[in-house]
Amino acid sequence: MNFLPLIEAKRDGVRLSELQIQAAVAAFTRGEIPDYQMAAWLMAVYFRGLDAGETRALTLAMQSSGETLRFPDDARPLADKHSTGGVGDKVSLPLAPLLACLGLRVPMISGRGLGITGGTLDKLESIPGFQTQLSPDRIVQQVQEIGCCICGQTSQMTPADRALYSLRDVTGTVPSIPLIVASILSKKLAENLDALLLDVKFGAAAFMKTQGEARTLARAMVDLGNECGVKTRALLTRMDAPLGRAAGNWLEVMESIEILENRGPDDLRELVIECAAHLMVQSQLCDDLDEARQRSVECLSSGAPRRKWNEMLDWQSADLDAFEEKLNGAHHAPFTQELRASHSGFVLRCDARIIGEVVRDLGGGRLTKDSLINHAVGVDKIAKPGEKAEKNGVLCRIHAAQHSDLASAVAQLAAAFEIGDNAPEIAPIIAEIVE
Repeated sequence: MNFLPLIEAKRDGVRLSELQIQAAVAAFTRGEIPDYQMAAWLMAVYFRGLDAGETRALTLAMQSSGETLRFPDDARPLADKHSTGGVGDKVSLPLAPLLACLGLRVPMISGRGLGITGGTLDKLESIPGFQTQLSPDRIVQQVQEIGCCICGQTSQMTPADRALYSLRDVTGTVPSIPLIVASILSKKLAENLDALLLDVKFGAAAFMKTQGEARTLARAMVDLGNECGVKTRALLTRMDAPLGRAAGNWLEVMESIEILENRGPDDLRELVIECAAHLMVQSQLCDDLDEARQRSVECLSSGAPRRKWNEMLDWQSADLDAFEEKLNGAHHAPFTQELRASHSGFVLRCDARIIGEVVRDLGGGRLTKDSLINHAVGVDKIAKPGEKAEKNGVLCRIHAAQHSDLASAVAQLAAAFEIGDNAPEIAPIIAEIVE
């Protein structure tokens, strides 16, 4: 196709038709539009935007650019959750087996981390033998048999999104709400879900810095998801402090197991239970959130989600004996050092962005998509805002691959914590629900 007129039209603020967008996405997926022209169009979209109709057309064109998951008829609803990403955000790991035990089917298609944002697949790949790449048929089979899987996007699912994202990443066009909406929802619509919960984070270590920005993104995704036949809602959650007390791939897996064993940090446990409760209400398995929360808490207490987790690992080729041995041995990085408080008081601030940068610099995150990940490094025992800090008490513990990395990490992390005389008022982790 002659793509130049569409570049010029969007450059000049002209609305594109559904057919024009469909044709452009199909041609780009077939390799008939060069990257430099699509990059120009993406920049025009970044500055001019897309209206709701254009965003819907782009989303559906991307969703239909490849394979979709096809599940047999089943009384169990299909549900998934997507997070916009943060530091210490490991909610998906305990949530998937919990939802499966609550009577949902969960085909959780997840991604990798970039920069300070942790990736679910990177965490899972710290488990010996765990396979994140499954064929569509295998995803459907596993979900039908045991109720859940957590895996990566298949090579033929939404190939248009994969190609467009790689261009957005190198052309400065990632922070475009219509392009974000299309990227996220095209992948989720390809799962053929009944219900979708979006965890849209805002704050120091989030993509969206303010609650207002997060609300704008959430509203766009919720409206379009529901318009496309998926019961969709969003939680706006704070990401100024890390979620839980650990950041780093294997450290976060260990903390996820604590949640599945009915232990673990209160904030992480709360968000896991809230996500489960909302998806149960959206899927009409419960009439209200109070009932759904109670059932979620009882299910966690039963031990069934922990057993379901092992079942999922077994299906995805993990070495369960090696996993349990690694879990019981704690398997930390070779060098550790604690950051201690210089004086007593209350933790006023625990900056998630700084902690995420330290984890990344230790080797636990990516500066580029090709960066190699060290799964063992990270930061744990993180003191949270509102907690009492004693002089010489532990504010966090660093796990490093090289002894030489410890000094710089300590210096960086010292700036992440602020201690004062009076306990701060702590805002709830869920700031708002967008329905």
